[in-house]
Amino acid sequence: MAKILITSGPTRQYLDPVRYISNASSGRMGAALATAALQLGHEVVIVSGPVPTVYPAAAQVIPVVTTDEMLAASQEWFARCDGAIGAAAPCDYMPKIVETQKIAKTGGPLTLQLIETPDVVATLGQTKRDDQWVVGFALETNDRRFRATVKLEKKHCDMIISNGPIAMDSDVNDVELLDTAGEVIARVEGTKQKVADVLMTEIDRRLIHKTPATPL
Repeated sequence: MAKILITSGPTRQYLDPVRYISNASSGRMGAALATAALQLGHEVVIVSGPVPTVYPAAAQVIPVVTTDEMLAASQEWFARCDGAIGAAAPCDYMPKIVETQKIAKTGGPLTLQLIETPDVVATLGQTKRDDQWVVGFALETNDRRFRATVKLEKKHCDMIISNGPIAMDSDVNDVELLDTAGEVIARVEGTKQKVADVLMTEIDRRLIHKTPATPL
């Protein structure tokens, strides 16, 4: 049995006390992966941004809001885990200045200065121990496989899952799973639970039990 960290859902980066930048991630993929991992007998910790999705009762859920909070919680829990799956969609940018009062309308354009947030999966990949593994997600609108391969190397992942915008706030997904060499080892589309079951079977076989599967 392995102890697996799964990041899930979006993060929020506040502009002022009431407004924030976020995205449409629902947490459904994270929940489906957690269900599949639990069914295989693993222990699951979920670090999740704000979502309406209900996670499996057997999983331990750590709620966070911002990308910085997701990173801090993920680092803390990853130290106690065998591996991590980065299914979350953390905000890539945050405002340079967060206003302490609600921003009032002026009748004119509003200019925001945004700076990059830390990369959660890349940080875990760069700091993992020799006995740990990290699986990332790459959501791209074009050149999906190429961009996923770049992220695979850049983020020091052991596998990466390539998907597209169909995944956002949806019950279905269409993915390719790439190994550490960038080779496609699984393709699956359908409900997120069906996709998660296939992905977790491969992760369980290749990264946890280290038993290669028959190539496609």
